[in-house]
Amino acid sequence: MNQNERQAAARRIMERTPPVVPPGLCGDAVRRGGRMLRRRRAALRLMWLLMFAASVAFLVWALMARPWVEPPSEVTPPITGW
Repeated sequence: MNQNERQAAARRIMERTPPVVPPGLCGDAVRRGGRMLRRRRAALRLMWLLMFAASVAFLVWALMARPWVEPPSEVTPPITGW
């Protein structure tokens, strides 16, 4: 296909009448978009809630278990009666 044929094909495509759009297409797209936004917003809120709950659970565990404190040594028995 040379350049003249391509230009003629492009002109034929551009001279056609555009296809008819269904009348309810815009309304359907708006409703679908709104539904997608609400779902995305709900998923983000759930994610933040889960992250907050996990951080609170970690904080409570850390305060109760105190992993930064070295456990007492139990290798030798205590010396008594000196």
